[in-house]
Amino acid sequence: MRAVDPRLLRHARAARTCLFVTVLLGLAVTGLILAQAALLARALATAALGTGATALAGTLLLLLGVVLARAAAAYGGEVAALRAAARVKSQLRRKLIRHALRLAPVSLEGQRPGEIAAQATKGLDGLDPYFARYLPQLVLSVLVPVAVVVTVTAADWISGVVIAATLPLIPLFAALVGLHTKAQTNRQWRLLAQLSGHFLDVVQGLPTLKAFGRAKFQEQVIARVTSEHRSATMATLRIAFLSALVLELSAALATAIVAVETGLRLLSGHMQYQTALLVLLLTPEAYLPLRAVAAQYHASAEGTAAAQSIFAVLDTPVPSRAVRAPAALVDRGARVPDLRAATISLNGVSVAYPGRDCPALDGLDLTISPGELVMLTGPSGAGKTTVLRLLLRFIEPSSGTVQAGGTDLDAVPVEPWRAQIAWVPQHPSLFAASVADNIALGQPGASRAAIEEAAGLAGAASFIEALPHGYDTQLEEQAVRLSAGERQQLALARALLRDVPLLLLDEPTAHLAPAAAAAIDRAIRGPLAGRTIIVATHRDAGLAGASQVITVDGRRRTEPASRQASPVATAVIR
Repeated sequence: MRAVDPRLLRHARAARTCLFVTVLLGLAVTGLILAQAALLARALATAALGTGATALAGTLLLLLGVVLARAAAAYGGEVAALRAAARVKSQLRRKLIRHALRLAPVSLEGQRPGEIAAQATKGLDGLDPYFARYLPQLVLSVLVPVAVVVTVTAADWISGVVIAATLPLIPLFAALVGLHTKAQTNRQWRLLAQLSGHFLDVVQGLPTLKAFGRAKFQEQVIARVTSEHRSATMATLRIAFLSALVLELSAALATAIVAVETGLRLLSGHMQYQTALLVLLLTPEAYLPLRAVAAQYHASAEGTAAAQSIFAVLDTPVPSRAVRAPAALVDRGARVPDLRAATISLNGVSVAYPGRDCPALDGLDLTISPGELVMLTGPSGAGKTTVLRLLLRFIEPSSGTVQAGGTDLDAVPVEPWRAQIAWVPQHPSLFAASVADNIALGQPGASRAAIEEAAGLAGAASFIEALPHGYDTQLEEQAVRLSAGERQQLALARALLRDVPLLLLDEPTAHLAPAAAAAIDRAIRGPLAGRTIIVATHRDAGLAGASQVITVDGRRRTEPASRQASPVATAVIR
């Protein structure tokens, strides 16, 4: 961890005004510290002369005003810094969530949802000490010692030299201790993120764990990770306390040196009483900001360690120019093809996933006309889902082009493109909301009649009506109480509700009973006729009505819906 993280400061642009106010108030506090010491020294020297309370009244009133102003300035600085922290956290949180949403899902496959949640919540909350206390204290640690040394040197150059010579010891010791603190803090944060991600995984997979008798084992794993996090936290605190001891001892010894030499010269008559008081009052003020900034350095370490993991996500490149700058492309007049009339074509498309030796697709050529029903068949892992990911713009081709209406998708803004697509993945996500809200997720404001019609087309109406409150039944996260087939039917209903020209179905009938699967086949050929539908499936049933059948096994076969023979075009699809 650096003394000042430049990336955090760049993200603090939204809080520049608050940070500027914090710096100004820091300057005010510096001046008030000097004024307070001077007035207090004068008051004590005047009292020692026995001039009476009348002579002290004006000085004491000024001193009271300075003390109150110093407290007000310190309070205002902390308030401004807290507002800066809130703005920076809000900006970073928005950037993290927005970037995660704009990233292709493939780019986030190495990230666990619990870890990202921990980064966006607990991790960013740890930035409060950094902006609210560490940065203001860092400003004071620069301003106050310099101002004190200059003031003391003007009053007594010997004391000024002693303070200037001993001041570097504190940041030196702090740096030496901080080198070890960084590794411990990073380890503490990694363990916290691991604990958050693992706990979420265990909660989501608890029924499976219990079914296979592994719940107790995961309990032991969580206990072990928790214990490791506790040990890492205590190790970090141990270093922080050791750092405090070293810094306090260094400051105490330096202050004692100044006090001894000042006292000896005062006794010998080589220093005036008021000057000695000023030096003794200002000496601790020179070391206090440095000790405080070292303490706040440790307090803010967790937040800055979390920020580094957030920057790692933000640095993950977005795979498409259109995704990175959709607004700019729209401003330049980029045309979004209308999929109701546009032909989709994949020309020599190859896709290679990072870390895999063989490409998922190799030289795929495919043309899909509006309103066609296209079936992708083949074994698991053959590349069927990769074709759907290409059309969803979740991934980009390693070579070749994907076009719609003659326009390369690279030149098309991603959001308007996806607005024309409905998608049912192999493992759909359902949320903690009512059945109706889950179905209407992609079509906000849909009427109850439209929701029920979509559920009927998906074959879900019968089991929904059997739920305790029908369409108003509240589901838990991922609807774990429903069967896999019922969850799939709700996802199908969600897709069917959207009136969009392109429908992508990934194994839509894999978990369905034969009757429900037949209902889906009828819907595809009946009410959904006219839409372009691409289905990835293992089932041979239902292929007879397809406009094209693409066998993903190293060759491509095209058969018209009339089942007449057609020429076979070849492409390697691994």
